Amino acid sequence: MRLVRLAQQPSRVAEDVRAALASLGRGSNVVGGVALVGASPVEGRPVEAVVVMPKGVLIVIGVDLPDPALKLEAPLGGPWKADGWPLVHGDTSINPATDALSLSAACTHKIADVAPGAGPIGTIIAVGPYVETVDQPAADLAGSVRVLYPTAKTMLAATVSLATASRPRSVQQARDLIAALAPDAPPMPEEMLLGEGFSAFSDDEPTVIRENPLVAIAPTVPVQHPGKVKRPAKPAVPPAKPVQAAKPAPLPQPPPQVVAAKPVPPVRQAPPPAAPAESPPKAPHQSKTVKWLPVAAIGLLIVLLVAAISVASGGDDTASTQTPPPPTPATSSPPPSSSAVENIQFTSRASAADQKCASHAYGDVQSSLQRTSCSAVKRASFASSIDGRAAAVTIAVVDFPDAAQASAFKATADTPGGGGILDIATETNQWQGDVPVFEGAAYQSGLDGKSVRLVQVVWVPGPSTPDDPGLVRGAKAALELPVNG
Repeated sequence: MRLVRLAQQPSRVAEDVRAALASLGRGSNVVGGVALVGASPVEGRPVEAVVVMPKGVLIVIGVDLPDPALKLEAPLGGPWKADGWPLVHGDTSINPATDALSLSAACTHKIADVAPGAGPIGTIIAVGPYVETVDQPAADLAGSVRVLYPTAKTMLAATVSLATASRPRSVQQARDLIAALAPDAPPMPEEMLLGEGFSAFSDDEPTVIRENPLVAIAPTVPVQHPGKVKRPAKPAVPPAKPVQAAKPAPLPQPPPQVVAAKPVPPVRQAPPPAAPAESPPKAPHQSKTVKWLPVAAIGLLIVLLVAAISVASGGDDTASTQTPPPPTPATSSPPPSSSAVENIQFTSRASAADQKCASHAYGDVQSSLQRTSCSAVKRASFASSIDGRAAAVTIAVVDFPDAAQASAFKATADTPGGGGILDIATETNQWQGDVPVFEGAAYQSGLDGKSVRLVQVVWVPGPSTPDDPGLVRGAKAALELPVNG
């Protein structure tokens, strides 16, 4: 997801919307598209974002609630309730989303006018400052409007369910729509739009690639058939003769030999009786080769037996050489280190290191790493127990070429709502049991020369709060943990 900032977003929940969109990552690996942040499809009425996706368009509008809530009942056509208390917005509005739905309808008409056939157009009502659970009726969920508190998980679910076109729009169609909705947006290179999942060609462009193979195959079919007909036509009569002559040859030969034996008796020599006996041996002479076949077969069997014995003995040797490897499983135990810091036990779950810093980040932290390249990023995940309660720890150590870049990056990461680094164990499915959700995590950071360490700790399962004393103590202890990529 590519973010293009055009203007200041109007609501307080804007930072959470921007962070949730940025968490979808670059390219189409998760969800591709271009998010026009602060766009104004309707003149003078900006929205949080208009997301142009390969298979749809999303209009994101923020609605600020009076206070945080654990549960929000949000029917589109009825009054809203926060933790059981009714929410009233103005004198005539039935709920806080009435104005947002009106703006969404106007934006939908504008998009349909500038880009006919733009595909599904959905609306996301982003509520804040914080809502743990949003209860939306099933009838509303069947439509094109979602009410949610913007997080990586809820934004991903909404984009997948609302952008449902059968085929992606082309690069040129995306450019035309972006230019109509945000004339001030910078031009989008074709390579970038292709990377976000847009198609190189539009739906109405014909494909002629399939015609060439058919044209190439057609002439070869009639050429092969005449050849096949001529060949069987000639050998059709002779094949019967050579086959019959080969098999009955030994049978007809004895009669001519008997006829030839008749002229021999007039000589009346003692040997002639042996002569007829020697004349048939010509047939037996041919059978001598047949007699050798059993001998050759026996010899072949002997050779095979010797080879089998040698292979068996070799197999024993290889088996004996393969017996030592059992020690290797003992050395390949991935969860080796269990470290204790300030009486808190940390058990390693996953770790990795590379130089793709921006691809592992989200929010303003990702933007910072895209502007200033890092030398390396090491990530590690730990399972922990704090005061007898299970917790999860994610650590990222980002190295920079100089200390000034490291200090500037730390300032960006320390800003609330500024994003962070993705957890390595979550990416690689290395968590055992419940998968932690790093929302409301206790946060700590540290600067060591050219390196910046970011730490987040949450309860498993949640919920968690940033100021929880146990989580804060665990985050401070994790600043001293060794991280090996």
